[in-house]
Amino acid sequence: MTSETSGWYARLDHECPERTQQIEIWLDSWLDATKKGLPIAATLPNHWPTLPAGLLSNPGTVLDHLIARFDAQSDGRSPRGVYAPPARFVDAILYDELRHGRGKKKEPPATLSLAALPPSFRGFAKQINKNIDEDVDSESDSPEMENRTLSGIPIPFADPCVGAGLFVERILRIHSERISGNSLNERREDTLRLLEGLQLVDSSEVAVISARRRIMIVLARLGLVDLDGEGDEGKIGLSEAEMIIESNVRCVDPLLGEWPWNEGPMLLVTRPPWLRIKDRFRGHPEGSILRKRLSGQLRQFKEANGRTRFSAIKGNVNLYRLYIERSLQLCQKGGRVRLVVPSSVLREKSSLPLRKLLVESNQWDSVWSFPEDHKLLFGGSQGVSVIGVTVGEETDVLTSFGPLMTDDLSSGKGLVSDAPFFELERGPWSSWTDASWAVPKMPRSPIERTRTLSAIGKLADKPRLVEDGTGLNPSARVIKVRVGEVERSSWEDEICEWRDGLIPFVRASHIHFENGRGVIRHPAFDTKNVGEPEVNSSGWSGPKNMTVQARIACQAVVNPNSERRLVWAVVPEGCVIGNSVSFLDLPSEVTERLKERFGSIEEGLSVLANQLNSEDLDLWSKAWAANNNVNNYEIETLPFEIEGGEFGLPALAKEDSLGQ
Repeated sequence: MTSETSGWYARLDHECPERTQQIEIWLDSWLDATKKGLPIAATLPNHWPTLPAGLLSNPGTVLDHLIARFDAQSDGRSPRGVYAPPARFVDAILYDELRHGRGKKKEPPATLSLAALPPSFRGFAKQINKNIDEDVDSESDSPEMENRTLSGIPIPFADPCVGAGLFVERILRIHSERISGNSLNERREDTLRLLEGLQLVDSSEVAVISARRRIMIVLARLGLVDLDGEGDEGKIGLSEAEMIIESNVRCVDPLLGEWPWNEGPMLLVTRPPWLRIKDRFRGHPEGSILRKRLSGQLRQFKEANGRTRFSAIKGNVNLYRLYIERSLQLCQKGGRVRLVVPSSVLREKSSLPLRKLLVESNQWDSVWSFPEDHKLLFGGSQGVSVIGVTVGEETDVLTSFGPLMTDDLSSGKGLVSDAPFFELERGPWSSWTDASWAVPKMPRSPIERTRTLSAIGKLADKPRLVEDGTGLNPSARVIKVRVGEVERSSWEDEICEWRDGLIPFVRASHIHFENGRGVIRHPAFDTKNVGEPEVNSSGWSGPKNMTVQARIACQAVVNPNSERRLVWAVVPEGCVIGNSVSFLDLPSEVTERLKERFGSIEEGLSVLANQLNSEDLDLWSKAWAANNNVNNYEIETLPFEIEGGEFGLPALAKEDSLGQ
């Protein structure tokens, strides 16, 4: 969003600080403008700031933003930087979903040519052809078509986080566009069928009221509702529309409440809240109590049959994960679910139970992935994904689209035809991920994509770093991955600028990849090639007993724009390591063997570092990265085995050793 439009919201807060009042006034003005056939700018209060051009075209966009800001404030979060998905993005999702399962038309069965047959066979053939035609006709009356409006919208259509009604507005616009060629009566009846098939809920009363009013205004603008009367052949009357909308847009907590309809949705599309429970109620005086209560309720909630509602809860619970599982529960078997979620769900360890649910109990058939620099204007610095699932069916192949950019969106059909994608077949996919069903992140370049897939294929069958068979654990003692011993905020007074006489303090910014290998650029060891970032916060004046022997370490915090993700280097003996660095805690048998084989521990660790810095391992790490941090779990599961057997590598030449 441009600075001009962002500035308008800041000025609005100054003129009208009450956020619920902002929403009410905006809706009143939008309705008034609709009745009078005027732009909304003409009906806003005079004391409101002048609308910039970027906000004039679609009043719904402003409403979405106002509701997003209200929700953020209600949760105790800052409203700055909070945005709803743009209409173009939502349109692409909906158009793609409405094409699902309808893009491929079944070829009609072959019929027999009567003219080519002898007269004696023509009666028999005629009967065969009649049977074929009847079969074809029966397909057009299939249950799938019965569950769609004339405009092709599957019903019931649900959004369990309706917010200000963004998704339903875009559905209504698609509906109106598709029935424009129908008779007036067909338009009216099909619109009624769609409205009666809506299942829209939200836990916020402000959001529900806003969504109801927005739906009515949009229907009026589309010429589908008569705001001034009881309707006619082509329009639904105001009172009838209000009754249906009030009934089908409800204030309900979909996570802890019961679904208000007996029939589950056939299509559910939503963007659930991306919010950890521990971040809720931060501004509330009893926030801690409320968070603990909510967490307990969600973890312990039982269905009427005694079964726990949420089976995939793990770690710090993010609400979007619960909405994924709940959406799968709500939909009918064979129904469709499309959710806008953070891309971390595709690879992070804590989402493993959820991915198992998606793959092993449903048909997870598609995912769109937008990287952190997606320019979608929502999601903050997080990558954005759109997952598509058919409920209760089997997953055979997942089609993964990405990395995508805004130019890959096509509002008329979903994604452009040349959007990058690859297919994950269930068998190889399970083997690659040890049935964790993580979805690899692919480069956009076809050449780089091929290299990445090749690296995954080569490494997938190798033992994981902490498992038997790597050559690093001859005594079956497990290798451990640890984070550096110094947490900077806790030892702030003991960390200072480097000077002689201090103990070297090594952090992530000291680790570099140069000339095909990892090196430590620290003023204690390298006086020529260090810059200001390496000199600052490089000295340790704290307890000397925190220093240990030489270690092999890598950056735990990585710049997302870095060419490499994995950089291993040897930290010399007598250093202290910060918690932005991870290191391998090797069994004593291993370090002794390294010393024996290579003459010193540091030389042996250099050999290991060179192997761990292989191009294939870096490509593997990039493909399976859940975020910008190289966490311990990721390191533990790196596929690795020593080349040539147990330490059967040629020793490094003297000039190739550390610091030379």
